[in-house]
Amino acid sequence: MDFLPREQVINGLQQSFQSYMDKYNVDDIGIFEEHGEGDRYYLGYTVNKNGKTYHIHSPYIKNDQGELAKEMDEWIVEHDNPNADDHRRYSSLDSIFREI
Repeated sequence: MDFLPREQVINGLQQSFQSYMDKYNVDDIGIFEEHGEGDRYYLGYTVNKNGKTYHIHSPYIKNDQGELAKEMDEWIVEHDNPNADDHRRYSSLDSIFREI
C-alpha cells in the first residue's frame, strides 16, 4: 500500500475538475472529504449537475503520519436525497459521470 500526503491526493483530484465539468456538463465540482471510523478516510468529489448534488468518493486508509492510501479501487456515489440508495462498486469515475 502506497501512502501519500493528504494534500497530494487532494491536488490530484483537483486537477480533474475542469475536464469533468467540460466533458460531462457538470455545473459545479469540489472536493468531498470525510473522516470515517478509526483509520478510514473518504476523499472524492461533490458534484452539482442539473440541480442535484452527488458525493462521489473512494475509501482510503490513514496512517499515523496522516498520509493516505487508497483502500480499494472503487467509487461510491451518495445522493443528497436521503431516500436514494448509495450506488456502490463503480470501477471508474467516467462510468459515474455518464450515469448522473
